[in-house]
Amino acid sequence: MSKKAVKLINSFRITIPAGLAAPAPPLGPQLGQKGVNLGKFCKDFNEKTKHFVEGAPIPTDVDVYSDRSYKYVTRMPTSMWLLMRAAGIEKGSAVCTQIIAGRVNIKQIYEIAKIKQQHNIQCEMTSLPEMCDLVIRTAWRMGIEVVDETKEMEGASH
Repeated sequence: MSKKAVKLINSFRITIPAGLAAPAPPLGPQLGQKGVNLGKFCKDFNEKTKHFVEGAPIPTDVDVYSDRSYKYVTRMPTSMWLLMRAAGIEKGSAVCTQIIAGRVNIKQIYEIAKIKQQHNIQCEMTSLPEMCDLVIRTAWRMGIEVVDETKEMEGASH
């Protein structure tokens, strides 16, 4: 008796809140129409993402196969989300060059850059200073000011 070959029938990326995957909309219909076993997927995903802050947006690549099995790869939350958390804001500025939505310091930029570099295949070949520069540019586009606390402290002591 020969086994039928299992083929990839669908591949997509979806952003799912960490620890909050549920068969309800919007996730349920998106996965259900692609033939994914919703209960199993939600249980697997929530278990895999329990170490993240609950509700963190997790970009997830999902492959669905002809036998209704699936594989998925989770990524780190976006730089934008990490910056908003660090700055303590809900959203960035609509006019980034005129309105400051929040502030982060150099150490926070460095930590975000390290996270992105270590957990993103595309960024592994990027040096840490280059990654910091990318995170700073993202912060600027969001209206988040990057401050150097060491300079502010030096100025206060004189």
